[in-house]
Amino acid sequence: MELIAGVDEAGRGPLAGPVVAAAVILDPKRPIRGLRDSKQLPAERREVLALRIRERAIAWAVAEADHEEIDLLNILQATLLAMKRALLALQQRPTLIMIDGNCSPYLFDCFADCNVRTLVGGDALLPSISAASIIAKTHRDALMVGMCARYPGYGMSQHFGYGTPQHLQALADLGPCPIHRRSFNPLRSWLCDALPWGEPCGQPELGQ
Repeated sequence: MELIAGVDEAGRGPLAGPVVAAAVILDPKRPIRGLRDSKQLPAERREVLALRIRERAIAWAVAEADHEEIDLLNILQATLLAMKRALLALQQRPTLIMIDGNCSPYLFDCFADCNVRTLVGGDALLPSISAASIIAKTHRDALMVGMCARYPGYGMSQHFGYGTPQHLQALADLGPCPIHRRSFNPLRSWLCDALPWGEPCGQPELGQ
């Protein structure tokens, strides 16, 4: 039986917190109805599906690259690092790895015997990638809710670190907290005095 590991991420675009990746090997004997891109699902439905994925999948794993790694490596390389970590954490070795998007982490050193492919829009096309999208999103959302209690005042449990007007206003009032990504605008421009503190700087990066 071919074991397909779907891989996807959540949290490329936010101004704070980690980027999270998940890898999921679904069991064709235990299908899960309603899998799709996590962004197309209401939060309540994502939570229900995440529970079913964890219960029925042959294997699943989740991993992170934190804000410091994002600032050090850049968001793309940090995302690929989180994906590789998730794959390495799987308790079952896949025979095929399907990664959402058009970039793959370097896997030849640890998955040389696996076929590795990328699929643009895979979270809406392949159930195992959809499942990974849901696991990554629900894990990261729960993490950011916890961060809201640790770093009050920013509203992390409402926007999950994305650059909403509420979040930008909190940043202007409070300054960054330890989990903010200093390499992302407008923080980068504010912190290097390229822009007056609190002034908006275009649109924040978008992501899942």
